[in-house]
Amino acid sequence: MTTLATPRSAHRAPGFTAALAVPAAATLLALMNYTAPMAVLADTARGLHAGATAQIWLMSSISLGLAAALLAVGSLADDHGRKRVFLIGAGVLAASSVVCAVAPDAGVFVAGRIVQGAASAALLATGLGIVAASFEPGPRRAHATGVWGAMLGLGIALGPIASAGLAGAGGWRLWYWTAALASVLLGASALVLPESRAAKPRGLDLPGLATLCLGVGALVAAITWGRAGWTRPAVLALFAAAAVSLSAFTAIEARRREPMLDLGLFRRPAFLLSIVGALVTGLAVIGVMSYLATIMALVLGLSTVAAALVLAIWSGLSFAAALQARRLPSRLPAGRLLGAGLALSAAGELAMLGLAPDGHWWRLVPGLAVAGIGSGLANAMLARLAVESVPAGRASMGTGANNTARYVGASVGVAIVGAIATGSGTGASDLAHGTNVALLVSAVVALAGAALAVTIRRVPR
Repeated sequence: MTTLATPRSAHRAPGFTAALAVPAAATLLALMNYTAPMAVLADTARGLHAGATAQIWLMSSISLGLAAALLAVGSLADDHGRKRVFLIGAGVLAASSVVCAVAPDAGVFVAGRIVQGAASAALLATGLGIVAASFEPGPRRAHATGVWGAMLGLGIALGPIASAGLAGAGGWRLWYWTAALASVLLGASALVLPESRAAKPRGLDLPGLATLCLGVGALVAAITWGRAGWTRPAVLALFAAAAVSLSAFTAIEARRREPMLDLGLFRRPAFLLSIVGALVTGLAVIGVMSYLATIMALVLGLSTVAAALVLAIWSGLSFAAALQARRLPSRLPAGRLLGAGLALSAAGELAMLGLAPDGHWWRLVPGLAVAGIGSGLANAMLARLAVESVPAGRASMGTGANNTARYVGASVGVAIVGAIATGSGTGASDLAHGTNVALLVSAVVALAGAALAVTIRRVPR
């Protein structure tokens, strides 16, 4: 049985470089695929004959698969082999990308995107687990997790640009054929990786898996569908199902001898910081930035490609900042740096206030730059906390819990930003006013998250 590799043996292993390169490439592909529809939503909706409600699902359905599967696949990977689950994820992503590429209608496309989300969850959770298994705590792991975190920003930057470019060359479906090919190549590259798993695997927690996936899936579905009407019976039923399932999951995990998620971890300041930080990042950063390219097109009149390129200022600097985070003094606590990242994100959002139909895109550049640096710093620290806040051998579970909070937060954030931005109307002036309010609300939430990061860091163990 293979276990976590020591740094010395990992350094000598032929797959040592691949242990960072392959997970980084997987994260890049997953985030590019996550953001790809942003730039081609109108073309995709026309091609699939999707109405207004269906368009919400075209954009958000991948979040359902991601959030529902992240913690579950992370736990499975720790116990049954990270490489094995990674390879399954790459194969399923390839197959589901083909489904999206040939989808005849919105229903088939949405189903494909949900499965893409679950497959991406396998790549994200196992990828950082593989990194943690190959690098001991210290500067080398800090560098490796920084690279992994940097791919989040780079993927967000490249996804809309790549999909828009491919749409211009051969239609919106071309991105999904490209994603399928990339997934196959990714799986082939992963074959060189050594297998790793926890030294003491646990039994399969089927009741925990079922209630968690149902609960998180119902919650994200309710949030997504709720954007078309929060008081609809189906939406209320989904919220009720989420509450029942997640309560059942908590009760099951509290009574199991070897739970999938040890609830005692929430008494660890570092783990609590990882979850709260990820949730705030989704709420206050990903939520508003996911909407910004569309708003630039509607309010400032930019083309979809131009709007994606402007947004790439934020995501590109996020990539660069996460890469450079390893150069920060190791004596600085991750919690303090996470708080600084959230505070910078808030400052950048405040700097973007004043959006108006007669404004220019360059007016947003200073705020995008500051927010990008803050986002990169936060991503690097969240990646480090995800693997260092859990027991040795549970890195994929820690990553899954961290990213579940991130994408649940993002789903809520997108819903809130959309409601605020369109609350006054859909004209250019109304959208500009609503977006300014959404930026202010997001900044306040990010500042509250920064304050919590400092507070949680000081809680005694």
